[in-house]
Amino acid sequence: MKNIQNKWIRGAIPALLLHCSIGTVYCWSIFSQEIADYIGFSKGATEWAFSLAIFFLGMSAAFLGNLVEKNIHKSSLIAAITFAAGMAGTGFFIWYGGQHQGSYLSLIGIYVCYGFIMGIGLGTGYLSPVKTLMLWFKDKKGLATGLAVAGFGAAKAIASPIMQALLDNLGEGGIFKMFYILAAVYFVMMFVGHLMLAKPADWHEPATKSKDEGILATLKREPIASYIGIWLMFYLNITCGLALISQEKMIVKCIGLAGSVGIISTISAIFNAGGRLGFSAWADKMKDRNTIYKLIFILSIVFTAIVYFTKGIANGEGNIILIIFVLALIFIVNAGYGGGFSNVPTLLSDHYGMGSISAIHGITLSAWAFAGLTGNQMANFIVEHFGSPVEIHGVTVNPTGYQNVLIVTGILYIVALCLSLFLVKPTKKEA
Repeated sequence: MKNIQNKWIRGAIPALLLHCSIGTVYCWSIFSQEIADYIGFSKGATEWAFSLAIFFLGMSAAFLGNLVEKNIHKSSLIAAITFAAGMAGTGFFIWYGGQHQGSYLSLIGIYVCYGFIMGIGLGTGYLSPVKTLMLWFKDKKGLATGLAVAGFGAAKAIASPIMQALLDNLGEGGIFKMFYILAAVYFVMMFVGHLMLAKPADWHEPATKSKDEGILATLKREPIASYIGIWLMFYLNITCGLALISQEKMIVKCIGLAGSVGIISTISAIFNAGGRLGFSAWADKMKDRNTIYKLIFILSIVFTAIVYFTKGIANGEGNIILIIFVLALIFIVNAGYGGGFSNVPTLLSDHYGMGSISAIHGITLSAWAFAGLTGNQMANFIVEHFGSPVEIHGVTVNPTGYQNVLIVTGILYIVALCLSLFLVKPTKKEA
């Protein structure tokens, strides 16, 4: 009974406190326009703050993976401090930008605070509880990591209405006041998670001669092509997911459902979180967790092809069948996007064991960093340079541009499937 309690008190609950806090980085779209208006810059200029946050999430995870491996208490404390400090700093520079409209100091300050400082908190906070969960839930590692990573995915659905309510009720300067409030709330949540988080008492870290030897020796257990395949298919899944998710609202408007954008966005967030939990728990029952990636890519390819060849986005308005196909694509891509995250640490542990999993997982999250810089921008470039804007019920959209995004993501999903099939070596669990 005590061990079962510890699984939750020392593993699952602190993981949820950490991930439900840092996952609110995906709420950026809720307030990005308000920030841009308040400081006197274009929305495009402020968007780089989010891209930098995702980039530094991946890079801090890659470079600080060894720290997480050694001391989760230190890494989770660093996460709490830097994430909260980044939010508070963002609030300060938004306030400064309101006092000095068009000041580049405020814009750079937001990049540094929301992008770099918060990014460090994101990377260390994301990694810190993952290995601990896999150690507590040895027989159901996928379920455990899926639960925590689902918290990261569900954070947007939980926090978005709260943030909107704060913006609506805080009056003048509500945008920077909101950041101060959230910084305090999330610091308390993450600090409590930091205090609760602990590895099982019977787990002893494998001894290595140097901090690098453990990772290098572990990666040499299998042909390096297998790891490259995992990194690339992880990168491609995120890139494709971000490309479609970034255009999701406009696609929904394109098929005549402008009045339902909020509801559909919430449902897609639920699929995102559900995919993180469902796909990883499902993988616990499979001999080879890589099978989950094959399923994710096949489903994504099939529904991308259906929507593309039926021209579902361009011809969907008023056609219930095509609308169902488009919505199914959005929900499946969201679920697969989330499932790709939750299955990476357990897939890596099956290939390379638990000894250096935090460090290896951290290096692999560098794929997220680069995908964060390429996914949205790729889709925006295609929509801006291909097709022609048209007006549907007073909303300007580009159906041809969105259809062309599907060509690129479809091809990339096929490449990812080939990597999963031919480059990633099959392995049994508990390597």
